[in-house]
Amino acid sequence: MSEPMTDAPHLPAQAPLAEQPHQIVEREGVRYTLLGTAHVSRSSVDAVRAAIASGEFDSVAVELDAGRLQSLTDPDALAKLDLIKVLREGKTHLFAANLALAAYQRRLAEQLDVEPGAELKAGALDARERGLPVHLIDREVGLTFKRALQRLSWWGRTKISAGILAGMFADEEVGDDEIEKLKQGDMLESSFGEFAQDNPALYETVIAERDRYMATRLRQAGHGALPSPAGGPHRMLAVVGAGHLAGLAKHLREDQGEPAATLAELEHVAEKSSIPWFTILLTSFVLGGFAWGFYRGGVDVGSDLIVQWVLATGILGAIGCAIAGGHPLSILAAFIASPLTPLHPALASGTVSALVEATLRKPTYADFMALRDDVQTLRGWWKNRVARVLLNFFLTSLGTAIGVWTGGLRMLGKLVG
Repeated sequence: MSEPMTDAPHLPAQAPLAEQPHQIVEREGVRYTLLGTAHVSRSSVDAVRAAIASGEFDSVAVELDAGRLQSLTDPDALAKLDLIKVLREGKTHLFAANLALAAYQRRLAEQLDVEPGAELKAGALDARERGLPVHLIDREVGLTFKRALQRLSWWGRTKISAGILAGMFADEEVGDDEIEKLKQGDMLESSFGEFAQDNPALYETVIAERDRYMATRLRQAGHGALPSPAGGPHRMLAVVGAGHLAGLAKHLREDQGEPAATLAELEHVAEKSSIPWFTILLTSFVLGGFAWGFYRGGVDVGSDLIVQWVLATGILGAIGCAIAGGHPLSILAAFIASPLTPLHPALASGTVSALVEATLRKPTYADFMALRDDVQTLRGWWKNRVARVLLNFFLTSLGTAIGVWTGGLRMLGKLVG
């Protein structure tokens, strides 16, 4: 039977976190000090470093996963990315979303003269320098995105993707006063609450669900932790965003489930249906239309339907690739692939043309290093080879999608007429 859970008293006035938003929860032989921070606040960085330097903690946990920690601590992490592998594994959307968010955060950080997530980076590095165990408690970004997107409709996924991309080109500044309010948690929590009214599924996955996940990871890290050398319970500092502070503390106090089972539940991603119904229906319609055309109108009508489909999808896919500044061979690949890939569940015309583009115009080390800066300007998207490959993927896919609707409507009109 687990030990009773208590809320320990707040820190004394002279303690390094006395004036910082924090909560303390003690359970099962561990005293968790949850420090709420703003991810773009210099005072948050100073508070984290002061807390670790005080010697009052035996271990440190941070709101990071292994991938995000690497990106924060390794300046060459992005340059080591295999873009062709990303395209082949169908992770282009995830890569683009991460890039968009990173670019937005970097622009915001430049306004405030502090690196995004600097307090999390400081917590991990300072703890390691002092020989303290470091626990990464956040869920991997890809899992969070997948679980969020699978709860949204097609229109919801489209809106959130458009919102992320639009945020990259926003130019409004965020003042220091507003950042400090965010650190206190009031504005941040109220804005999340308002957002949840329109997107409760997204709020549940991105915020509330991660509160539960991180609380479980903290409990897991606390199992078997040795008592503090200073006497008393093991003392763990957890550095998390202010928006997670209240929910994380609540779950840490109240949750009783087995950590391994809870983590398995929160990391599960429902597999897509093994039967690609949309592709089956589209293929049946297109091939059935061709067959009907040959049967009712002979070679002339059947051939005309095939030509209209090829031209509608191929030309519009190629135009999308051309607008993205694709290589002539990439444009040719888009034209050839666009009539065929809509009829195949595992292929996309954008992937084909982007792979050709990335092979013929292989991004350089300099392209990867300049990527986050280049995507903040419209011109930079065409200048940077990595960004241009992404444009190629999206615009070719968009052109093909428009071509499918256009070609399908023409075919339907021809058959009905």
